[in-house]
Amino acid sequence: MLIASLVATNLAAFALLAFSVRKNLEHKERRKQRGLFSPWPVKRVPPHAVIPELAPGPLGPTRETEIAFIANYRVPGAISDLETWILCNLAKRAQLVFEFGTATGKTTYLFARNAPENARIVTLTLDPRTAASYQSAAGDEAAARVSALEESIFEEFVYTGAPVATKVTQLYGDSKTFDGTPWLGRCDLVFVDGAHAYSYVQSDSRKALAMVRPGGVVLWHDYSGPRGAHGVYRALNELARDIELQHLAGTSLVFHRRPH
Repeated sequence: MLIASLVATNLAAFALLAFSVRKNLEHKERRKQRGLFSPWPVKRVPPHAVIPELAPGPLGPTRETEIAFIANYRVPGAISDLETWILCNLAKRAQLVFEFGTATGKTTYLFARNAPENARIVTLTLDPRTAASYQSAAGDEAAARVSALEESIFEEFVYTGAPVATKVTQLYGDSKTFDGTPWLGRCDLVFVDGAHAYSYVQSDSRKALAMVRPGGVVLWHDYSGPRGAHGVYRALNELARDIELQHLAGTSLVFHRRPH
């Protein structure tokens, strides 16, 4: 009887523990899924609603939106083909482009290929030899740091050795300590695609908004919902309370045009 009683007690305790673990996991999953099937805070619009030159004709995109192009195929940290088309069409009308996050330099190269002959492309990345300068902050996801370091290992880029490389200025350093003063109010297009950590998106966004000229455009990458790059999602949802942002349908791009 004593053995049977002990077995029953242990089974009851095990069942209670299993129930508690399952409920805890369910709670975490509900938190993770929160907002997944509800509208995201940044309003979604078709790209041509904010970039009129992208408006399709009766046969689809017009010849005027043709770009020099490299497909997104096995490229680390790459933007999609649709995102490439949008960004490069904006670059066609830009004299000064600034990019937070060089990665492989594919987007940098395409900016240079599609921008006017006398345009300048400035791009910033962590130096792989001093990657320890990355500054995590409370509330940042550990995965964001890993991703940032993985995309900052390159010492040569897609644009390296290309004729348009003369249009590119490569900067190295941590974007949190980067001084954007020389570019304040001057950039036609700023592309924020650096570290996905919440504190970095906040910092890069403040600098981008100060660097873009009146009438110029800031675009952020990786706005992909509560299950995507959470730091990007959280930071942009908060920023949307203060300035007008639009999520471009079919992409993970968020758009802002600085008022004149």
